[in-house]
Amino acid sequence: MRHQSESEVRASEGRTQHRPRRKMPVTVGPYGQSQPNCFDRVKMGFMMGFAVGMAAGALFGTFSSLRIGMRGRELMGGIGKTMMQSGGTFGTFMAIGMGIRC
Repeated sequence: MRHQSESEVRASEGRTQHRPRRKMPVTVGPYGQSQPNCFDRVKMGFMMGFAVGMAAGALFGTFSSLRIGMRGRELMGGIGKTMMQSGGTFGTFMAIGMGIRC
């Protein structure tokens, strides 16, 4: 014969005990700071994307500029332009992606 738990006995008697619902607490980080808002997340996404895009632009810009024969100041300008373009493009798409997640 199986023994009934206390909650099963109350349920069978028709006297269920209801607790009032409490609101969920706001999540707090390990040092007491709160979660970043949507604008901060979009800004962080842009900065991460810009950094990754700049690194990729440095690689692709160097190889493409050297391949077409650039040297010296012209080479540095071509690499910088490619880095800024790819950083801006990838940063924009990362910011859009983070904005969609908000």
